Amino acid sequence: MTVYNNLPILTMRGNFFFPGIRAKVEVARTISRNAIKFALENGGRFVMVSQTDVTMATVNSITDFYEVGVLAEVVAVEKNTTESMLVVVRTLDTVELFDVNISNTLLTASAKQVQFVCKNDASSRALFLHTLKHMEDLSAINKNLAKSNIEKFRQKEDVDYLAFTDVVANEIVTRLPERQSILQERDVDVRMEKICAYIIGDLEFVRTEKRIANRVKKQVADGQKEYYLREQIKAISAELGDDANERAEYEERIKKSGMPEQVRKKAQKELARLSKMAPTSPDAAVIRNYLDWLCDVPWSKETTDNKDLALARQILDEDHYGLEKIKDRIVEYLAVMQLTGKLNGPILCFVGPPGVGKTSIVRSIARALGRKYLRVSLGGVRDEAEIRGHRRTYVGAIPGKIVYMMKQAECINPVLLLDEIDKMGKDNRGDPASAMLEVLDPEQNFSFTDHYLEVPYDLSKVLFVCTANATDDIPEPLLDRMEIIDLSGYTELEKVQIAQSFLLKKNLELHGIPQDAVTITDGAYAKIVRGYTSESGVRSLERAIAKICRKIALKLVENIDAKITVTEDTVHEYLGVERHKEEMGLIADTVGSARGLAWTRVGGVTLNVDATLFQGKGDVQLTGNLGDVMKESARTAISLVKSFADDYGIDKKRFAETDIHIHVPEGAIPKDGPSAGITMATVVMSAFSGIPVSGKVAMTGEITLRGKVLPIGGLREKALAAYRLGIQKVIIPKGNERDLDDIPQDVKNKLEFVLAEDIHTVFKHALVQQN
Repeated sequence: MTVYNNLPILTMRGNFFFPGIRAKVEVARTISRNAIKFALENGGRFVMVSQTDVTMATVNSITDFYEVGVLAEVVAVEKNTTESMLVVVRTLDTVELFDVNISNTLLTASAKQVQFVCKNDASSRALFLHTLKHMEDLSAINKNLAKSNIEKFRQKEDVDYLAFTDVVANEIVTRLPERQSILQERDVDVRMEKICAYIIGDLEFVRTEKRIANRVKKQVADGQKEYYLREQIKAISAELGDDANERAEYEERIKKSGMPEQVRKKAQKELARLSKMAPTSPDAAVIRNYLDWLCDVPWSKETTDNKDLALARQILDEDHYGLEKIKDRIVEYLAVMQLTGKLNGPILCFVGPPGVGKTSIVRSIARALGRKYLRVSLGGVRDEAEIRGHRRTYVGAIPGKIVYMMKQAECINPVLLLDEIDKMGKDNRGDPASAMLEVLDPEQNFSFTDHYLEVPYDLSKVLFVCTANATDDIPEPLLDRMEIIDLSGYTELEKVQIAQSFLLKKNLELHGIPQDAVTITDGAYAKIVRGYTSESGVRSLERAIAKICRKIALKLVENIDAKITVTEDTVHEYLGVERHKEEMGLIADTVGSARGLAWTRVGGVTLNVDATLFQGKGDVQLTGNLGDVMKESARTAISLVKSFADDYGIDKKRFAETDIHIHVPEGAIPKDGPSAGITMATVVMSAFSGIPVSGKVAMTGEITLRGKVLPIGGLREKALAAYRLGIQKVIIPKGNERDLDDIPQDVKNKLEFVLAEDIHTVFKHALVQQN
């Protein structure tokens, strides 16, 4: 083995020459001209190698060129200018570089002769003859191929197979990767195999070109140039091009998608159908769209959940004030996940009036868990296909909202908000609420089937969170699949804290006001809450603060250095006259008038009930847009008062001679339910006995004919309504004592709760002279 030391390296941006070749080389780059000059000064020899990236103008490391090249020598210099050189070189041998030295001006290295393995047996002779045969076939088609080389080697009995491969590869193999592969191959038989395979490929390419040309000529008439071109494109695509590429692309996408075996078989079946169709067929477009959906929907990609309980709690507290039930539930979910290592997503449903933070808390849940967040608005959805998708037989069919959102999520475990789930309707197109049964059932949603996809899809790792204003319009089977968490509303103190910590900062940033330019006192916040808002949530409060910020922005434009403080006494300058002042505070003690408490979809409210007596025949009038249940409660209350007339010194004959009119104000609003029973009994007793009802008291509870006070629902919302209006005492059923734990402590500190088992307790605390 011969070793050559300190040889200059000429890096070629293109094809090199195999050994045994004499050729001209134009050298232009400075580092290349320096290599030729160095060679001329030191015996004329150098190493010719190809760059790995022919587009690179500079060589910076040993990885930028191949280590196996060709030893060559300079025979003559035909041109030498400041910009380029034209040299005649003769290639001598195949060498491998080592001890490479790289600089900005010159590349040098030592090189050792590559040792080849040549068997020179019958198999070598067979490969040689086989290659010659294909060379003859190629020369018959390609007139540029020199036949002299074929004849020269055919006539020899003792053929140098290494030299044969060098000459043939240099003349026939044109693509750099194949040339380099052959140069580096040390087994001569394998070299001949590679050359033979290359020639066969060239032959097939040339024959296919002719076949395409013949096919096109048969399909088109002379002179139809445009049609000829289009048919030629079709023929090329069908023979070797786009169809094959499309299929390979889809196969690669199917492989990378991670879809289950059952789904993969479905995709492969559809792909096989597509490959048999014409590319312009309408059905082909449908199948392509279907395969795109199958490949784009996530099947196995999953994000990593945040299991840090302290961090999750911190994120939830940063984004929302209060809402302890929801925060505790999410932290519990993380704790269980830590212990088990996995957990199928629970289905939570946040129920409460508008503006209490149902939707925004879901974004915080996603952030706390480290999951992606998506939202689907179900308000007004009436078509089952919007949930399950359309079957592919329909024109323009697409998957339903669930699969669409999973595609957007790009993972199988997002937090998916189903907003306003109580607002879904139904008509002749189906019942979307029924379609949601499979989505929200942990026992079924691991194999949810969309009509479009027609294959099972696993939704078990999705954390579904629903929101609703009330559960009345949610079908019972759907409600049974969800874990209900009530968000009743905020107390005045909570609203003040939310305004200070969240709403003011948000609106100052929104209006471009510096944080230190505005101060709103606690008294001002409290006055805004009492006088300008009357709601369970904080949307009106945020609008009020935004209005203040707009007026402050105007002042700052006029005086950029102003420091503005909003106090209780100056709130009206920004918000005008108080809207709810007449409803605040206590009302006077009044005969035949009491204040009840009611639950609505937007939270708790107070409900005045009035009764008046006049001479008549014992008739009863009930007005105020009352429902059937409430009317029955009124008649029950009248009968109850009649039965206890002797106990309160009322002459029973008066009932037969007196007409009773019970009215609940705000008659435009429908009212129903049994919880006003004790209120109606109190106003009837007050009207007949002449004893005023305390204006400090509000009450709620169902009444029986025996005087028992039965439990009611919505106590938390009703208590918050009494708290907002400044009530001092609230009479509730004894059976609701367990619900007092759900009432905020600051509300319980301000309100006195009276637990009544019978109507006598109610009269004792509600009627002024009974206290």
